[in-house]
Amino acid sequence: MKCPYCMFSDSKVIDSRPINDGTSIRRRRECPECQRRFTTFEVIESVQVVVIKKDGNKELFDKNKLLSGLLKACQKRPVNAGDIADEIETELQNSLRQEITSIELGELAMKKLKSLDHVAYVRFASVYREFKDLDTFLKELKELKKSKD
Repeated sequence: MKCPYCMFSDSKVIDSRPINDGTSIRRRRECPECQRRFTTFEVIESVQVVVIKKDGNKELFDKNKLLSGLLKACQKRPVNAGDIADEIETELQNSLRQEITSIELGELAMKKLKSLDHVAYVRFASVYREFKDLDTFLKELKELKKSKD
């Protein structure tokens, strides 16, 4: 790290501390040339994920939109929608993918809900899969019951 005072091309780390819940690091440094101290911050660079909608339009991933749908599905259920949204966002960041289809995103959310709470799963699936009639809804319930047994 270049010294901001004398522009010497190196510095020594004296102290490092995590900040912002461990997503950033604060470092105290000292320049071996002029002996002055300065502080630097390191932040994880996040990848901007683009969601490809069903109609082909693209928009930046918005965790709040995902959270909104999950909150509706998890209403009055023993499931934390915020945790699920956080997990999905983390998975997207860790995958280093720059694009994901809305279909893949919905399937990812349903997979997580299915493993946690079947009622929340069915609520989310009924909106996401746009059940047209009672038969489609019953078919999904039968599949869910079959996989549970």
